[in-house]
Amino acid sequence: MEKEESRRLAGVIVNALLDKLAENVRVVEIDEISPLADYFVMASGRNLNHTDALRDSVEENASKAGFEPDHIEGHRNANWTLIDYKGVVVHIFDEEAREFYDLDRIWKDGKEIPLEEL
Repeated sequence: MEKEESRRLAGVIVNALLDKLAENVRVVEIDEISPLADYFVMASGRNLNHTDALRDSVEENASKAGFEPDHIEGHRNANWTLIDYKGVVVHIFDEEAREFYDLDRIWKDGKEIPLEEL
């Protein structure tokens, strides 16, 4: 996926998350420090039902924009779901899992992208 296309997808994903009132949404540009993707999008839900709704919103809105996931890890009612679109990897956590795995700290060397720039 081209970087411009990844950035457009990240914007679609952020809007889908914010529409469902996701908490602590962050976009980190990681392409200069990792070959995994161009961007990581991280968000938290208040409970398992909320994280499921966030996942559904991301998948539905990305699909409408012409993007299909390459891989999904985590099932319904999971405390961490990963949706891999190749150029963009989405992490949806409940609050406890986000704190425990602390990807925000692990990927601190990436460049945080202000949401309003997407």
